[in-house]
Amino acid sequence: MEFLFLIVILIFSVVLHEVFHGIVANALGDPTAKNAGRLTLNPIPHLDPIGSILLPGFLIFMSQLTGGGIIFGWAKPVPVNPMNLRGRHASALVSLAGPLSNLALAFTFGLALRFLPVAELNDALAPIFSYIVFLNILLAVFNLLPIPPLDGSHTLFTFLPRSLDSLKIFLSQYGIFVLLFIIFFFFSFVSSIVDFLFRLIVGSPFF
Repeated sequence: MEFLFLIVILIFSVVLHEVFHGIVANALGDPTAKNAGRLTLNPIPHLDPIGSILLPGFLIFMSQLTGGGIIFGWAKPVPVNPMNLRGRHASALVSLAGPLSNLALAFTFGLALRFLPVAELNDALAPIFSYIVFLNILLAVFNLLPIPPLDGSHTLFTFLPRSLDSLKIFLSQYGIFVLLFIIFFFFSFVSSIVDFLFRLIVGSPFF
């Protein structure tokens, strides 16, 4: 049952992430995601078989066996046409919308967990709320890393001066290898940031 709850929470979180990319893009002049029917919380149009189901399912299963590990996933990216966007920093705003939606969800459930008698209402609610907070902080922090194809890279590229175009080219070509290196060798640093934010919001450690 806990396994299924984690899958549902992760799917909803990554879907919300993508929907907010599309909502902000539409508000800034690009209706591509809207025209493609992607501004919906119905998960079916957003699901990526590998990133939304198989990979997170495997990672969650392994974390249950080992008592820890990486839990991650993604939905199909919403289509965005940068040529339609209005504003100098529109691309960065669209990119930030996804991680910020996850942080907003984490704050909402985290503050409820901290200030409302959630556990008294139902014993099962407290762990569910905790997982929602934890997974959404993880999604936000991870996606804000300035490495392609993550959202943070689009924000970085928007503000990167022309004198650093060589860095942009390098990250565009080898970003996936840099990302894998971080996942395997520096994920504990990402986890420490997630743990810190969880404590800051909820007022207690994650389990």
